[in-house]
Amino acid sequence: MSEIYTQIDNEQDLLSSTSTVTTGMWSGGAGSMTTFHTSSVQSGSTGLHYYDVYNGVVGTNATASVQFSVTYGAFNGSGSRTGDNFLSPSKAVYRQLANLLLPQGTIRFQNNSADIDDFFAISVNRSRLKEKMDPGNWELHLSGSSANNVIKLIDDSGATTDPAVKATQREFNIISGSIVGGTVSSEGTKYGKFYPDTGILIIDPAAIIGYNATFFNHSTNINRTTTTVHADNAKLFYEAIDLGKYFSSRREEKVTSRHYFCRITNDKYNYSQNPTYVNQTTGEFTVPSFRTEPKSYITTVGLYNEGKELLAVAKLSKPVLKSPEREALIKVRLDF
Repeated sequence: MSEIYTQIDNEQDLLSSTSTVTTGMWSGGAGSMTTFHTSSVQSGSTGLHYYDVYNGVVGTNATASVQFSVTYGAFNGSGSRTGDNFLSPSKAVYRQLANLLLPQGTIRFQNNSADIDDFFAISVNRSRLKEKMDPGNWELHLSGSSANNVIKLIDDSGATTDPAVKATQREFNIISGSIVGGTVSSEGTKYGKFYPDTGILIIDPAAIIGYNATFFNHSTNINRTTTTVHADNAKLFYEAIDLGKYFSSRREEKVTSRHYFCRITNDKYNYSQNPTYVNQTTGEFTVPSFRTEPKSYITTVGLYNEGKELLAVAKLSKPVLKSPEREALIKVRLDF
């Protein structure tokens, strides 16, 4: 028995649809992180520029992987060890993110209607991000000099009426509040900018210091002026995240689905090519009655191109009986 193919009618048998799916941002689909870790090996090699943050102890937890990175950028190169301002890591970070996130010709970030001289930044790992962060579905806690000194940050995507949010590079303000219950602080301070399409948060240190001048005193004051020493401000920011013990986030992606309606009429696919269907020596049907009353069980549907090359395989949850007295309609969905 030769192979049989049935042509898909694109007008009647094919349907396409697009849906938006949100899942937990972190490894394993987790929606929140409460413990944070860095790698001493990685920190030693890139600490002048950024720190990778893991979901487990590196070298001990086999599943530990990078979730996001933290960095510090300064327009004038402050907080970096260098004898030449033009080579300072903090200046390089500021310029790089400005080039990535700001409109052409704009060189400085702004917050609360003023230029941002320096910033902390979080960049979500690409494998965690997929397409984009889900606006309105993340919350970050930063803890300072005491256990009660905590700032809870979210974005204002649920309240904004700015038409720019529909531009190619969407931008939202970072404000104080909590996504649990949808509470928003009445203080009115904006703590930075959020770019969901690139998974980047820009945090304004001046806004945090305005909230509490000694916020960072749990370790050492942030160095926002010196240009001759490495102040390790990125690690200072990591420590604030680590003490905050909470970063929840969801990611968003568009999934395109194609539904193939495989129509199996009564006169097709009533025989099987399974080697057990016939006696391999005599060529006779294993079940003699199949000669006059053929039956088969459909377990798999294969989708082929015009060259009869197999492109996709769909497995049925249970075999479907097929005979001349029975027809079947099987819907196959491909997501991509």
